[in-house]
Amino acid sequence: MPVVQFNDLPDDARLWVFAASEPLKGDKAQQLLTVVDTGLSNWKAHGEPLTCGRDWRDDRFLAVGVDQSTAGASGCSIDALFQVFQKVQSSIGASMLVGGRVFYRDREGRIETSDRNSFSARAASGEVDADTIVFDTSVTSAAAYRTSFTRRAGDSWHRNLLPAAARP
Repeated sequence: MPVVQFNDLPDDARLWVFAASEPLKGDKAQQLLTVVDTGLSNWKAHGEPLTCGRDWRDDRFLAVGVDQSTAGASGCSIDALFQVFQKVQSSIGASMLVGGRVFYRDREGRIETSDRNSFSARAASGEVDADTIVFDTSVTSAAAYRTSFTRRAGDSWHRNLLPAAARP
């Protein structure tokens, strides 16, 4: 099955969001997307091709979705997807497997990243608050990515990292 446009994936498509530790532009972004596109065009589960697509957003976020109505991703196929990212990371100069990080827009609109404790400290100092735009890299469906990936910290799980007085 060929790779499809991300928007053609159904809302219930299973999803993984990979976030770059550094912004990727120009040649580095193109290199990442070329490697990922090649991997997706050959992505299979138990010998069955997977109907999948990807979305690249904000020079930072790569969402990979698979339509499980034809063939579902298995443990081995998911491992193969992660191996694609492990192989390309050193050549693009950024990690794509940055678990436990919080991604948000600062007051100037730049995308920043920090660990959860640092985000909480920034919230305590007033640097970020309930209105800060955050990116929820834990979404697991195309529908959630389309509707809830980017939103206010006060409207997402990130509110738990805000001081109690600042929570909506």
